[in-house]
Amino acid sequence: MAKLADLIWKNAELLRGAFKENEYRKVILPFTVLRRLDCVLQPSKEKVLAKHALIKGAGYDLDKFLTAESGYDFYNTAPFTLGQLLSDPDRLRDNLTALLNGFSQNVRRVFDKFGFAQTLDKLQEKQRLFLVTERFAQTNLDPALVTNYDMGQAFEELLRKFNDVSPAGEQYTPRDVIHLMVNILFEGDDEVLAKPGVVRTIYDPTAGTGGMLSEAEAHLRRFNSRARLTPYGQELEDETYAICVADMLIRGQSPNNIADGDTLAHDKHAGRRFDYLLANPPYGVEWKPAENAVRKEHARGAAGRFAPGLPAIGDGQMLFGLHLLSKMQPVVGGVGGSRIGVVHNGSPLFTGDAGGGESEIRRHILQHDYLDAIVALPTDMFYNTNIATYLWFMSNRKPEERKGKVLLIDATGMSSLMKKNLGKKRRELTEDCIARITKAAADGRTMQWVEPTDKSPRRLKAKLLPVEHFYYRKVTIERPLRLRFQATPERVAAFKLDKDVLKLPPERRATLLAAVDALKSDQQWDNAEDFRLAVQSAGTMPAKWLELARKHLGVRDPTAQPATNEKGEALSDSELRDAEYVPWGENVDDYFAAEVLPHWPDAWVNTSKTDEQDKLVGIVGCEINFNREFYVYQPPRSREAIRLEIEAMEQRFMAQLRGVVG
Repeated sequence: MAKLADLIWKNAELLRGAFKENEYRKVILPFTVLRRLDCVLQPSKEKVLAKHALIKGAGYDLDKFLTAESGYDFYNTAPFTLGQLLSDPDRLRDNLTALLNGFSQNVRRVFDKFGFAQTLDKLQEKQRLFLVTERFAQTNLDPALVTNYDMGQAFEELLRKFNDVSPAGEQYTPRDVIHLMVNILFEGDDEVLAKPGVVRTIYDPTAGTGGMLSEAEAHLRRFNSRARLTPYGQELEDETYAICVADMLIRGQSPNNIADGDTLAHDKHAGRRFDYLLANPPYGVEWKPAENAVRKEHARGAAGRFAPGLPAIGDGQMLFGLHLLSKMQPVVGGVGGSRIGVVHNGSPLFTGDAGGGESEIRRHILQHDYLDAIVALPTDMFYNTNIATYLWFMSNRKPEERKGKVLLIDATGMSSLMKKNLGKKRRELTEDCIARITKAAADGRTMQWVEPTDKSPRRLKAKLLPVEHFYYRKVTIERPLRLRFQATPERVAAFKLDKDVLKLPPERRATLLAAVDALKSDQQWDNAEDFRLAVQSAGTMPAKWLELARKHLGVRDPTAQPATNEKGEALSDSELRDAEYVPWGENVDDYFAAEVLPHWPDAWVNTSKTDEQDKLVGIVGCEINFNREFYVYQPPRSREAIRLEIEAMEQRFMAQLRGVVG
């Protein structure tokens, strides 16, 4: 409701000179909430005060009795309204505190998170408190005139306006992206959601300002006004938590299901499962503050949220994906289950090597057939970043025809330039773009669409691939260690100063040093066995002693004979060690014979490196490479075209030069 939002926004004019522009939200948002709640509670004010007078001090549960009188999940026991405070300007600050303290605990918590007390102090210091209070007291937000839906729209518009001028905009997911996510999340559930009185739950563990939750609720209400979507969430940042809960109150929803705190460290909805789940976790943010709690849960195995693996400490977004999976409803007898939509950058697609935490998380998701689709969005879609972003959709109730498959959608060509940038957001998804991407996700088939116009054509591609397509096996390839040995004075001196040599007992060290000193400095050995025999001519030496001698007296030489241990087994050269990534389903020996041996005839497969799960040679890895899947080869220009371009450039340069020199 833009007109109402503009009316409220005009109150910010009173703050000029006293507050910075990006601080206006600290005043406007909590005052808007205060005035709305003041109007909402006005009709039941006398009943609440009367009931409070009867039961206060009697030990009763005030929430139980007073919410029944107010008709909402909150109430206020202060004996005055916002407008009545203006009659005593000298006590305005104290009376505002009394008004705030009269609210039920769930509302007081919101104003505490806003830091509203400090804001009121600053308003009084700058002599703006009376003017701002008066202006808001004159703003009629009575629910008889302004519905919860209209109030929610106006509050959302205020958030958008503050996003234009405030760093807090970094917390918001653009509404066009949320709209797309919600469309895909609910797609296919029309029959169930159309039932009168249907009740479903939705959860966001990184709730931010509640945009995803409110958009999902609005989407379902447009589809079925008699359906009920109960939102749950958790948010770490105090101010964004306050905005989220305030938005719930503004829309007439219960704020009691929105928790504050670090979701990774402390799941405040433990034991709950949800029908729909949405999230936009932070990218590239360390999870070190929650490390102890996360590692403890990981150690619990399947009983914890993070059993499959842990990503690098510098980026915790994949942990939120695991958390979401742990909150899915179970499927029993073909009934139940959940759907998940989560925003990621490119990192969760491919980062981490085979066997590493990120790869194991992807493997867990694919093995359990949770991954339904991934949508690649255009760049420049978010307020605070222009990097590539991807929407992951997961579920434990995939339709039969989609089981064992993953749909990749390249929607990077589906957007329009905005008339005015919002931060780094330069592009937006139009309703047509959203409809086409949603349809591609619903159809679940390989396809390609190009807008039939030569002017900025939009493109949409999709590929339906089997789950196994994203697996590979990392096989370690060894090559022999080839050393040429010589007891030069420099090498012998370094050998004698080796810390492991110095740690030997004096008698043993003397024996070893004598054996090395006996070697002729001008003699060379290109065979490790011959060198071993030469050292042992002074007496039998343990293998670890020989290793010390080999370490300092040998240098790599590709023409030398392969080194072996006392058992005659070839020693591998760690500097020549390599890895081959064998496509899934291809025989390792056949691949090795075809791809490795023709180049390195002396190489061999390290059969001791086996996968922990299937016990076969090589470590299983998983990655989802969008660039490879949708890469289109562009042939280089011909030599003739390049020559003509250079000649044209030379002619332009000469013409410009003639113009300079006359």
